[in-house]
Amino acid sequence: LKAALLIQRWYRRYCARLEIRRRYTWTIFQSIEYAGEQDQMKLYNFFNALLTHMGSGSMNEVMEALSPRTSPTAGTKRTFVLLSPTADDDDEKSSMTLLEEAWHEEVPIENSYKGPYLSTPLTTQSIHHMVEAFKKKKQPLHPRYVYMILREGVRVLRQRPTIMHASTVIAGQITVIGDLHGKLDDLLTILYKNGLPSTDNPYVFNGDFVDRGRKSIEVMLLLLALVIVFPAEVYLNRGNHEDMVMNARYGFCKEISRKYKAPHGPRILRLLEEVYRWLPLATIIDNKVLVVHGGISMDTDLKWLSVVDRSKYTSVLRTPAAKYADDTASVDETPGETEEAKEVRLIAATFEWKQILDLLWSDPQTHQGCRPNSFRGGGSYFGPDITRDLLKKNGLSLLIRSHECKPEGYEFMHDNTVSET
Repeated sequence: LKAALLIQRWYRRYCARLEIRRRYTWTIFQSIEYAGEQDQMKLYNFFNALLTHMGSGSMNEVMEALSPRTSPTAGTKRTFVLLSPTADDDDEKSSMTLLEEAWHEEVPIENSYKGPYLSTPLTTQSIHHMVEAFKKKKQPLHPRYVYMILREGVRVLRQRPTIMHASTVIAGQITVIGDLHGKLDDLLTILYKNGLPSTDNPYVFNGDFVDRGRKSIEVMLLLLALVIVFPAEVYLNRGNHEDMVMNARYGFCKEISRKYKAPHGPRILRLLEEVYRWLPLATIIDNKVLVVHGGISMDTDLKWLSVVDRSKYTSVLRTPAAKYADDTASVDETPGETEEAKEVRLIAATFEWKQILDLLWSDPQTHQGCRPNSFRGGGSYFGPDITRDLLKKNGLSLLIRSHECKPEGYEFMHDNTVSET
């Protein structure tokens, strides 16, 4: 009996040591994972504050000095301006020009190409060809087909509202997947075990498709192909890593440059920016479940967000007072606008931008209230009361979010009103 008790005591100590080691490892992993995001946000907050207090002429000089000479999306002189109708019109023209320039039929296919051959319109068979080719890992998808998928993906996404609505009336269920981060094997495993999207098998992919993983472009192309082939069964939400500023730091830009040489690499990055700006920000399931990448804040207004022009936000890390435009007009040149009107417009634009930033960057907290997310450097911490108020106001019962890695793969918080996956 004494020997049995001694063995049990030793075993319990051993299990306790393993649990402590696991928890410490998890804490260290999270600290390393979020350290880069903290630095990125603090740096941007510093420069945004600096540039906000400078004149437009000084802003342009500073931005020209800070802009990398070999930026993948550079190529035209950029001016530092406030949001204005003129800038939005020019952005729209630039977008159409970009899509026309990347016409896939003009890109020849070399005899040495060993990857899949695709044609329009994409079909389920096209997706099977892509999956098999990606499994073999022979070579990247040909630029001709990358252009084709990105162009068609933009066309589909442009037609979608900022907040999507999904239904489980027919399927009776829906699969929500968060933070793939370029892990192609994970995506292929999910599709193998859970099946391709269909009327009775819909999916919501909740942001952060790229960065960190080495197969980010394959993940992005496969997701866009799924949206193109199954537009009513696949929903994509934008995450905080669907942002070229984050991609430049976390590896996606380098991956594109490595797999696709000039002139295709820079052109693909510009098309990806176009995809980002048209990604919906949230999905509501059965008018009861809100799915967003990050979270909410005390200012979150779903009715306001539903009519937001999300295409203005190529990068959510750029504040309205620090927005780029590809033209030479500045806010000072807006005819007939007073300083008071400019101030009001900037306040409204900042409020709108802050709501989008909160959707992509926020995290839940256990205590009440809402405060700035000092850990990440962007977004907010929101408490159970903030969750309860938003759900009640909009007739919802559950908030599903991603943005954090959980030891068990998921976690419930705020009296089971927040699910993290």
